[in-house]
Amino acid sequence: MGALDSAFIQEAEHRPDLKMVEGEGIPSIDLSDSPTRTREELASEIGNACKTWGFFQVINHGVPLGLRKRVEELAKEFFDQPLEEKTKVKRDEVHPMGFHDSEHTKNVRDWKEVFDFFLQDPTLIPALSHPEDKSLRELTNQWPQNPPQFRETCEEYAREVEKLAFKLLELISLSLGLPADRFNGYFQEQTSFLRFNHYPPCPQPELALGVGRHKDGGALTVLSQDSVGGLQIQRRSDGEWVSVRPVPDAYVINLGNAMQVWTNDLYWSAEHRVVVNTQKERFSIPFFFFPGHHVSVKPLDEITNEENPPKYKEFNWGVFFATRNRSDYKKQDVENIQIDHFKVSE
Repeated sequence: MGALDSAFIQEAEHRPDLKMVEGEGIPSIDLSDSPTRTREELASEIGNACKTWGFFQVINHGVPLGLRKRVEELAKEFFDQPLEEKTKVKRDEVHPMGFHDSEHTKNVRDWKEVFDFFLQDPTLIPALSHPEDKSLRELTNQWPQNPPQFRETCEEYAREVEKLAFKLLELISLSLGLPADRFNGYFQEQTSFLRFNHYPPCPQPELALGVGRHKDGGALTVLSQDSVGGLQIQRRSDGEWVSVRPVPDAYVINLGNAMQVWTNDLYWSAEHRVVVNTQKERFSIPFFFFPGHHVSVKPLDEITNEENPPKYKEFNWGVFFATRNRSDYKKQDVENIQIDHFKVSE
């Protein structure tokens, strides 16, 4: 990516603290079957993490480690190619899946390059040509010719991570005292996608971020990160930034905006960011578990009542997703759409 351009420089109040210590208390949860723990007890453990942090790590998650390793190797092979080769599958506003190296978060360019692909190919989202237009747009993946077996391995991995996402979704539902499958119907015709992130060494990591502060939009994110580290989250209790220590073979799980709305702020979608360094490149692979385009997102009826009235107005997921997706390519004149825009006035 060359020398640090002014487009990457964060405002002074948002620049990273590179000496930050690891956050104490971020839960690590074992998903394996245990004769000494019921499924409800496991769900309660996850619920506490969702309430307190909005982040946790899982081990013994069931995703084959050999497959994960192959995907990580392919991601590195892809990003190691010349830019000319990677841009053969370059993303744009017409084809929003593929390679991209100039994404913006909060209108500041991220120090990274990415490759995105939908879980379901094709995926349907609102066309958004006009506020009253209800037509849908069909989006498809772009796949590189190299490295070999890239598409097949990516698609196999995506299905395995999807299984983990559904398992976690059911445990979260149980933690709320709801049937395990309460959320499952929202994910018919899901808009979920996977991303390969590559963060090259940065000449001035004290000024830039690999990804600027943000909250994820969907239900939850399932993240594979390497051993380099760099993920930081904002602690719910006091707003302080803390680092997430990489745990070998674990997945980092965080809740998105939709889950915060469904639970009426009981569970937390934490703001997070990624710091970079001058010495080591970093790779991560998030799976963004997103509802179908048709889903209306609002606080669940089972959770709200006179004492706990809805804190959000209802909104359509597809429009929310499509609007956010189109802001990735350039600086905007206004803030990108956020769930706070749907907050009910007190």
